[in-house]
Amino acid sequence: MRLPIMQISVDTRKLASFALVAFIIGGALGGLLFNYGGVYVPTSDLSNMFGFMNQFQSYDELKDYLVASESYDSYWGGPLFSFRGRGFVDDMVIMESFPMAGSDGAVEMISEALKGSGESLDFSGTNVQVEGVDEADVVKTDGTYIYYAKGSEIIIVQAYPATDVRIVSMTNMSRPVQDIYISGDKLIVFTAQTPNYRYYNEEEGIGDDGYRAILTILDISDRASPEEVREINMDGTYFNSRLIGDHLYFLIRNPAYIYDDIVELPSIREGEEWSTIDADCIWYPNNTRGWMAYHTIASLDVQDSEAKLTTETFLLDEGSTIYVSPTNMYLISEGWWRESRITKIGIENGAIKFKANGTVPGYVLNQFSMDEHDGYFRIATTGTNNDRRSGNNVYVMDSELNIVGSVEGLAVGEQIYSSRFMGDRVYLVTFKITDPLFTIDLSDPENPEVLGALKIPGFSTYLHPYDENILIGIGKETIEDKSGNIAWQQGVKISLFDVSDVTDPKELAKLEIGDRGSDSNALYDHHAFLFSRSRNLLVLPILEAQIDETDFADGEAPDDWYGEYVYQGAYVFDISEEGIELRGQVTHIEDPMEFLKSGYWFESGYQVERSLYIEDNLYTLSNGMLKVNSLSTLEELAAIELGE
Repeated sequence: MRLPIMQISVDTRKLASFALVAFIIGGALGGLLFNYGGVYVPTSDLSNMFGFMNQFQSYDELKDYLVASESYDSYWGGPLFSFRGRGFVDDMVIMESFPMAGSDGAVEMISEALKGSGESLDFSGTNVQVEGVDEADVVKTDGTYIYYAKGSEIIIVQAYPATDVRIVSMTNMSRPVQDIYISGDKLIVFTAQTPNYRYYNEEEGIGDDGYRAILTILDISDRASPEEVREINMDGTYFNSRLIGDHLYFLIRNPAYIYDDIVELPSIREGEEWSTIDADCIWYPNNTRGWMAYHTIASLDVQDSEAKLTTETFLLDEGSTIYVSPTNMYLISEGWWRESRITKIGIENGAIKFKANGTVPGYVLNQFSMDEHDGYFRIATTGTNNDRRSGNNVYVMDSELNIVGSVEGLAVGEQIYSSRFMGDRVYLVTFKITDPLFTIDLSDPENPEVLGALKIPGFSTYLHPYDENILIGIGKETIEDKSGNIAWQQGVKISLFDVSDVTDPKELAKLEIGDRGSDSNALYDHHAFLFSRSRNLLVLPILEAQIDETDFADGEAPDDWYGEYVYQGAYVFDISEEGIELRGQVTHIEDPMEFLKSGYWFESGYQVERSLYIEDNLYTLSNGMLKVNSLSTLEELAAIELGE
């Protein structure tokens, strides 16, 4: 039996200790963390606060800028985790640099997961935000093969037909694999090299080359024998990427710091050739301060083995997220005064070009807080004023990132839990005690307007269009505490919202899975969400917890009580305008004793993480297994061990 664990807004036991410490510190600081007094006052006059973007004229100008921005640590001379590498520059030499790079399209937001068309098979692709803009994931399929990044290995499985499922090859990348793409007969792999720290000595210095992001392209014409055709090493850490046609765009982040009065610049290596990004190729805002990092955006034609890597580097506050349309990338960095700084970069046919920058109050939650439509950029933020009380806002910006319209101060005291832009509308879910779903009209960019709101228990952390009039929401059910100040999260909640009348949104149907403690990766990672409207299909990986009410004298558990883990796997739902029904479940965990031994945390190499379909077969993947089931009956057709 479990003791209740205090929970206010985030249902995770791993943060319990941190939350307690934060609460104590907050109290000691006179209520800094939990002061909700006063009135929220938005400050949307920040659009020009970011300043213009320029390029440094020299290495010395870059150095002076970093000193002025206090971007280095006065004791260590730079971030503790970054050490001298190939790109270390002194007054004597700057290595040769790679070549630098030199129509806002409307984006239709309603689409299923991207699909391939090989052999006319019907199969699911990665669940992406923008149609035509592929996103990296750990699992990809082309309808015949499944490509799975597991640890430091790439596993290729012949997946179709289901009667012939088998492992075709396992390629050891020697480093942790972070993301993959498939483009024809090319497999694109991002891996990470971490530092091997050692004590300082005069001969070897203080460490190795530090963090490096490594892009590898494999020729998989022969799936049984992938062959490396290209590898590019870059200083820093891989942040995010997109694949548009044959052009890969990726973002590498590297701390900017000074060591022994010398600035280290990012370097790039391909084969035996090293190059360093020159100071006069680095863009910077003329209005910033705080901890800064180089953000290098690179593009590469993945089908052309001779194509040159194109890069542009921006010195910005630490970036938080990106939004990418077919023609533009928007990089969001968090400013010193609780604002989001936006850098707009044109990306078209491999070219990279700085276009504009701007600033809006507040912070963005994730990529779904942003959108580009008819030449306008729209962004939803949660802001704070000096007394820490939050308010939520939507801003519309023109092509130069000037604010032309806004709605501010929504649901004061709450924060955004999910958002979805769909054409001329945006739907926002905020939460503190209940879940308001706001419908906002953006058809007049200069005069956005809140048209309706729905208040119900619980919240959604991800919204997905079923069609233009119905939204799918996944999140948690909640029960309001008797004090009225907090709400206790319960089971995983799936909702259908009818927004056909935007002035009066309704919860059309809902289904709750499990009790308090239940969770799903899909709540935090949209790539774990599998949906097909044509098949009336929704699949989510869920860890289910249940409370045995007979354990309590009055037959009722307290609202803050956690259930015991009883099941983990892919939950398969029938979903339509009529409602949501559980069709069945697929698990990779055969021994229920694993749940009894789990305690407060459950972890297994056989937790289902992803699902996809090819024709009428459902494929589920865990770290240790790939399983194939019939979509209609969920009868098991095949299973292969991948090694835990």
